[in-house]
Amino acid sequence: MSIAELACSYASLILSDDGIPITAEKIATLLKAANVSCESYWPGLFAKLAEKKNTEDLILNVGVGGGGGGAPAAAAPAAGGGPAAAAPPLEEKKVNQFSTYYQCF
Repeated sequence: MSIAELACSYASLILSDDGIPITAEKIATLLKAANVSCESYWPGLFAKLAEKKNTEDLILNVGVGGGGGGAPAAAAPAAGGGPAAAAPPLEEKKVNQFSTYYQCF
């Protein structure tokens, strides 16, 4: 994310927090007051987003994902039609409680 995008995001949040309608002119005014230069199209893009989406809803739904994926596909049967061979169990290493301590030195 560029500095211009971040600055426009913050300007939009400031305007939303104060209950002021988010427009390209107001975003540009805040950026100018903060001495942030950006391309002229950024404030307009953020203003269009604010027209279509409620900023408070965007903030409240940041961590909400879309629909969940489907259930994982069933494993394909083993060749030959018989049951698949089970994987051998993993060996557990016995670790002395002091061995990990002394590895640090």
